Amino acid sequence: MESEINMTAPVCLIENINGRLMTNPEALKILSAITQPVVVVAIVGLYRTGKSYLMNKLAGKKKGFSLGSTVQSHTKGIWMWCVSHPKKPDHILVLLDTEGLGDVEKGDNQNDSWIFALAILLSSTFVYNSMGTINQQAMDQLHYVTELTDQIRSKSSPDENDYEVEDSADFVSFFPDFVWTLRDFSLDLEANGKPITADEYLEHSLKLKQGTSQKDKNFNLPRLCIRKFFPKKKCFVFDRPVHRKKLTQLEKLHDEELDPEFVRQVADFCSYIFTSSKTKTLSGGIKVNGPRLESLVLTYVSAISSGDLPCMENAVLALAQIENSAAVQKAIAHYDQQMGQKVQLPTETLQELLDLHRDSEREAIEVFIRSSFKDVDHLFQKELATQLDKKRDDFCEQNRKASSDRCSALLQDIFSPLEEEVKAGIYSKPGGYRLFIQKLQDLKKKYHEEPNKGIQAEEMLQIYLKSKESMTDAILQTDQTLTAKEKDIEVERVKAESAQASAKMLEEMQRKNEQMMEQKERSYQEHVKQLTEKMERDRAQLLQEQERTLALKLQEQERLLKEGFENESRRMQNEIRNLQNAMRPPKRRCTIS
Repeated sequence: MESEINMTAPVCLIENINGRLMTNPEALKILSAITQPVVVVAIVGLYRTGKSYLMNKLAGKKKGFSLGSTVQSHTKGIWMWCVSHPKKPDHILVLLDTEGLGDVEKGDNQNDSWIFALAILLSSTFVYNSMGTINQQAMDQLHYVTELTDQIRSKSSPDENDYEVEDSADFVSFFPDFVWTLRDFSLDLEANGKPITADEYLEHSLKLKQGTSQKDKNFNLPRLCIRKFFPKKKCFVFDRPVHRKKLTQLEKLHDEELDPEFVRQVADFCSYIFTSSKTKTLSGGIKVNGPRLESLVLTYVSAISSGDLPCMENAVLALAQIENSAAVQKAIAHYDQQMGQKVQLPTETLQELLDLHRDSEREAIEVFIRSSFKDVDHLFQKELATQLDKKRDDFCEQNRKASSDRCSALLQDIFSPLEEEVKAGIYSKPGGYRLFIQKLQDLKKKYHEEPNKGIQAEEMLQIYLKSKESMTDAILQTDQTLTAKEKDIEVERVKAESAQASAKMLEEMQRKNEQMMEQKERSYQEHVKQLTEKMERDRAQLLQEQERTLALKLQEQERLLKEGFENESRRMQNEIRNLQNAMRPPKRRCTIS
């Protein structure tokens, strides 16, 4: 059942109290109730650059996230607003507004770095908001991106010789899409006298310098990091919405009172976020819902608070522990429900019960496989198998007991009149033994004709008859019409009949044991079959992710090579031009005397 979201205002998700990050239980409770997949949009930027205004527009509200109207930073920590997604049915849009970076009152860049890193780790779309144009100052202010590999790990224990992969490819697989929003943008979007798009402006601003000097390296580093970590990039430019004096009233102004171009630019930005922002997804194609996002928040903040680096792999494994445990319980609950609906004890045969168990077990395994992920060493599936085996054995025991109770009641009802007749001495007379045996056979036939006795029918009958052997023998011995030889023959007949019944019971027990062994083997094969199919799906998903990551890296490498080739080509053309100028003979002056 889908959860209803009715947040009238944002709440603080991660509090920043005296430089210490802590999660807010109220916000976590809201996340825990969201069953739908989430699209997470986080915005980061210098303080007092209008981040909150854009987030309020995404929420479809004028007010919500604090805008502030002074040079002081208003938002502290990370604030969250969950709203129904306007374009994706059955999805929730989670908006994260972060405290302004570079606030002089904090005096702690490390705190800003953690806020920046958390916004990237939690979001599926990361919006970086800044003022003016993309110049070197703007790049310098985005120095946090160059520190990401110092703040985040993708693996819990990367190989010593695998730092290049750790630095780029592994991050690309789970980093969000990157959107740069430029506020109060005053330039004309042109290059070489031709109009360009905002995206082309961003790409042009991210071009690298050819050179190996420290100045060139400092210039290239933030650009290279953005290109490597965020293959999918988007840029939006915004005109100033109103005169500077009216900016303090921005949230109170109607669209008609704002610059029309600004209104259109904001609408384009919102439209892009609504249509292009992806569902938050973890490695392996695991779509994130509210409880999963809650787990990620807790894991990352806990790691930071304990002095460790937030690690994507550890976060996913911690989430897997929670979800796989829940998946086992969900599968067991499904099994109990199915067996409760299908089974009526006692069953006539053991195989009938085992067939019902096998069907319910298969469905339970399917439920677990659908709900679980990253079950390292298949520990949780083994736990499920153990619990299902116990459930099967419990049902078998309940079935045996139900059958025994039913048969005991039947035997009492059917044979108690005979016992009363024996006590009354009806069969203690000449010829009484044959009358007794005839009556006994009639009652046994009646017992066999009774339905729903279950698997213990024959065993319970033989136990009853064995308990009455002394009574039968007493009637035999008192019947004076039988000779001693006839009595001996009858004793042997009874013994032979009892032995035959015992042999039949033993044969039935062996058959039941064989059925149980066959069922255990089928259970094992069902687990293996479904696990193999899941591993194949996971393998295909992993290959797809690797191919996507590789394609993005190759695409970026091609751009870098193209830029290098273009730069080298321009350098060579300049050298040729200089050489031609040097070889051109000087012009002679004509002097007229």
